Amino acid sequence: MKTRVLTITDPEEDIKKIQEAADLIRAGEAVAFPTETVYGLGANALEAEAVRKIFEAKGRPGDNPLIVHIYDVNQWKDLVEDIPKQALLLAEAFWPGPLSIILKKSSLIPEEVTAGLDTVGVRMPAHPAALKLLALAGVPVAAPSANRSGKPSPTTAGHVLEDLNGRIPMILDGGSSCVGVESTVLDCTGEVPLILRPGGVTPEMLREKAGQVRIHSSVRRPLFEDEKAISPGMKYVHYAPNAPVVLIRGSVYSFADYVNRKALELEREGKKAGILATEQSLRKCRYGIRLSLGDGNNPSEIAGNLFACLREFDSLGVDLILAEAVEEKGIGLAVMNRIVKAAGFHVIDLES
Repeated sequence: MKTRVLTITDPEEDIKKIQEAADLIRAGEAVAFPTETVYGLGANALEAEAVRKIFEAKGRPGDNPLIVHIYDVNQWKDLVEDIPKQALLLAEAFWPGPLSIILKKSSLIPEEVTAGLDTVGVRMPAHPAALKLLALAGVPVAAPSANRSGKPSPTTAGHVLEDLNGRIPMILDGGSSCVGVESTVLDCTGEVPLILRPGGVTPEMLREKAGQVRIHSSVRRPLFEDEKAISPGMKYVHYAPNAPVVLIRGSVYSFADYVNRKALELEREGKKAGILATEQSLRKCRYGIRLSLGDGNNPSEIAGNLFACLREFDSLGVDLILAEAVEEKGIGLAVMNRIVKAAGFHVIDLES
């Protein structure tokens, strides 16, 4: 299969290109497209065979559910059994945007989308090219991130091509994703909304609108052996580059001291350490291949840079990545969730 890349600079001017992608989705194919969070790999959410092509292209385990994307809130009512008032208020506040809301699914949604669960996550993306694609396709679109399963999520069309070239027919290139991490997944099936995966809509933002909001314990830990994934990103090692990742918690000084010693040790063994940290901490790091997450006081910048940095370490051929922990406030919680999953929960706490 040849993978075509079509550049979208203006959804209205490039509508013929988007129509090509929409026609492919309507024909049962999987197509990669930009969203404000990361690039998605989408197929008709109402056709089981089309959804299976997503899993095949990604090498994604079948017990990992997908999120359904819509362009109009009226589509939502056909996909779920009921929309509670609180869920509707949250959708009105944050859609289009990086919030996926989980409710009981309707009979229209095949089991392939939900991994056999009786719930489904739905969101309305904010990227204009994504909304135009969904409108032209005319069907709800199931779409996880457009990468090989377990690898860092793609924030550019180039990242998608690296992973899925020859595995899908088309990629719509809409530039770099602005948020940089996947959507917040919020379970609204209970009395109190429960964050299953943190993302661009932060706990603080949700509490301002909904009052009480809880965070699932698996955000900071692996699932237990008998615990089922009820959201994307909960199970398996996710977002991982080729080299092992170790998350380092500590002050700027203790972090720099540790990674300097570890990077020098690896250098003497003929190996390369990758240092992933904020600009402030990198100023104190002298060894290893150093990539900046951005200003430590700007968590949105850090989120936007995270996956691109992890992918760059692959191209640089490092043997180990030492990543700095960031403050778990705002979107920083989502950043930490992704680094912890990339590290396979291998964490060193220098302050304990």
